[in-house]
Amino acid sequence: MSEHIFEGSGVAIITPMNPDGSVNFDELGRIIDFQIENGTDAIITCGTTGESATLNNEEHCEVIEYTIKKVAHRVPVIAGAGSNDTNYAIGLSKHAQTVGADAILSVTPYYNKTSQAGLIRHYTAIADNVDIPIILYNVPSRTGCNIKPETYYELSKHPNIKATKEANGDTSALVRTMALCGDNLDVYSGEDSQAFTITAMGGKGVISVFANICPKESHELVAAALAGDFKKSFEMQKKYIKLMDMLFSDVNPIPIKEAMNMFGFNCGDCRLPLTAMSESDHEALRKTLVEYGLI
Repeated sequence: MSEHIFEGSGVAIITPMNPDGSVNFDELGRIIDFQIENGTDAIITCGTTGESATLNNEEHCEVIEYTIKKVAHRVPVIAGAGSNDTNYAIGLSKHAQTVGADAILSVTPYYNKTSQAGLIRHYTAIADNVDIPIILYNVPSRTGCNIKPETYYELSKHPNIKATKEANGDTSALVRTMALCGDNLDVYSGEDSQAFTITAMGGKGVISVFANICPKESHELVAAALAGDFKKSFEMQKKYIKLMDMLFSDVNPIPIKEAMNMFGFNCGDCRLPLTAMSESDHEALRKTLVEYGLI
């Protein structure tokens, strides 16, 4: 691996389900091959888009291990291993390391949340128990917990805390974080709509939902920004912003799974409490996919 976990577009990959609700590993393998064949720079498994919240511990570990074996070192694999229980997060992280993950993605504690001091202790405890890089995941709209720039600075001192997936929508705070942390903390956009902006600011790319159906386009958008071709990257961001927004017209990953089913993959439904899109929203999504020539 390079000094960075990855540069470019990493897909926050979905977890396909069989009609009985079990994980469809055959289809997951097909999706992984599709991603790699179309330029995805990394695969992030068992994140929000992978429905980690409704995978039990055995399933969670199986999906991580299957993904690592199927990818077979073709691109880095980042395993979602976060929890609002520090000890459980440590266990998931150690398992991910044991089965060969290149890095872990660790979301901030949710529901019970914590203080900024608690975040430092939580992440330090995880980082002290593994020897692979950690990407922090800051998504306060889901967790109710936000990592402040000063907290990032303290965490970036740990040799195993290498990056963050930033999805708080606050570019001013991100500028302060980058100023404080410098080269000690890589930044990935956690929102497709900010892929160009954050990469142009000095980020290393995006962890993308959009890439599930447009891996090549997501890769090219970020690659252009990384190469300094901001005009091309911004033009692509503008071109695909309607589709990106449509993929968040309902709770993620409901729209992206429906889009992938329309696209020809057998992804099944999301597990409860997530439900199918309304008929009108489903039709709006279908029309958008047609507009972009995807179906």
